[in-house]
Parts: sequence; structure tokens; C-alpha cells
Amino acid sequence: MRTQPNNFQHQPLPPASVRKPMLLGAAIGLVLISFFLLGAGEPAPEWPRLWWVRPLGVVPAAGALGGLFYSIMDPVRRKGGWRTALAYIASLWVFFLVLWLGTVLGLAGTMWD
Repeated sequence: MRTQPNNFQHQPLPPASVRKPMLLGAAIGLVLISFFLLGAGEPAPEWPRLWWVRPLGVVPAAGALGGLFYSIMDPVRRKGGWRTALAYIASLWVFFLVLWLGTVLGLAGTMWD
């Protein structure tokens, strides 16, 4: 009797399972940087005229990367037990780290000086 090989581990993630966390991460980044920029007040005269464009692009992109990491950790979360808790903690930690780095990169030279 022939058995079929288990190729489940080598299947790519379905696009929808990656897209949703990435969009959610980008939305969180956009909302956070928008609140930060709206409360910024008047820009310094030495800043470029469209200084706010870079943070509005970089921070949501960083949030999307954090959402991508969450998607990549999905197989670990499905194993159950302590691995699930560790995967959630790692996903949250990486998301905030990437979002913070994106904020620093987006605001470098203007508000983050």
C-alpha cells in the first residue's frame, strides 16, 4: 500500500491569512502616528515642507511587518500549550518593537531628534 507524503508543512500560507494581520498592523500604525502628528503643533522652520509624509508611510509599513510576523507565528500558535502563549508574547513584543523602530525612522530628523 502506497502512502502519500505529507506536504502540509511546505504549503505556502494562503494570501488572506497574511493580508488580514498585515492590514490590521498597518491600520494600528496609521492611527497611532496620525494621533501623534495631529498633536504635534507647528513644525520647526528648518524641517522640509512635507515632513509628515515619511512618518505616514514608514510607520504603517512597520505595522504591516509586525502583522506579517504574527502570521508567520501562526503554526507555532496552533501547537497549543506553552508554545501558544510564547508565540503570542513574541508576536506582541516584535510588533511593538517594529512599530517603535518605524516611528523612530519615520520621525528621524524632525520630531525625533
